[in-house]
Amino acid sequence: MKNKELVEYLIEHNLHITTCESLTGGLIASTLVEVSGSSAVLDEAYVTYAISSKVNLVGVDKNLIDKYGVVSQEVAYDMALKAGIKAGAQIGISATGVAGPTGGSENTPVGCVCFGFKINDKVYTVRKVFNYNDRNKNRRAAARFAIDYMYKLLTK
Repeated sequence: MKNKELVEYLIEHNLHITTCESLTGGLIASTLVEVSGSSAVLDEAYVTYAISSKVNLVGVDKNLIDKYGVVSQEVAYDMALKAGIKAGAQIGISATGVAGPTGGSENTPVGCVCFGFKINDKVYTVRKVFNYNDRNKNRRAAARFAIDYMYKLLTK
């Protein structure tokens, strides 16, 4: 996992990061905090498990949730963007999905996660399905993926 590398990159480039997490429940931020010195780049993070917290805490557009569903790239985009703006961070990571073992559907199966990656004024989204038949394995895999993917985006 690239948590140490990501924190070092952010420190070196004087960038601040925030997270807006649903199914990961704070695992992305927690994984960053495992790295000594992370307090220089992570000021705040948001666990927005409920739809109301996404809307009320970080300002996600409820119309997007109603139109596309809470597990969608559109909502992940808005989560990363709005959390970054609220926290005053150049970098934002969001994750919204279905950890399982229940709650999936044909279009959004268990293990489906939509991610948002904010870098300054650009936001990228990724939809990924983790095929673990275990709630916490899906959550941990999503957190690892988010950190590794953000590092890849920043260093490409």
